[in-house]
Amino acid sequence: MLEKGMTYTSIIEVKEENTALAMGSGDLAVFATPAMIALMENAAMKTVASFLPEDSTTVGGGIEASHLAPSPVGATIRAVAVLTGIEKRKLFFSIEAFQEDKLIGKATHIRFIVNRETFMGNLY
Repeated sequence: MLEKGMTYTSIIEVKEENTALAMGSGDLAVFATPAMIALMENAAMKTVASFLPEDSTTVGGGIEASHLAPSPVGATIRAVAVLTGIEKRKLFFSIEAFQEDKLIGKATHIRFIVNRETFMGNLY
């Protein structure tokens, strides 16, 4: 059963392939903002994944994020997602990203619960 306050932490190591330089979002070898956002979405998705019916999943519907500090290759980044609201199929999350104890990013995120087969059947 989904409940406000549920949380999950996703962890990643900064590697060459998830730097801004490699991903094309910048020209420095630091943790890329798109990689941080993907980690945040992963944490939100995993917060609720095991509580959904087998034929359901969640999809991202929007994210508002701030990347507050750079992180070098070799750093370990963790994103902590908290389920803050539930409106039928619409889920609201607050997410913070850290390098050790330093806050490097924060976001609010919306996900929707969908039926896997129905969702995939709506592709263009």
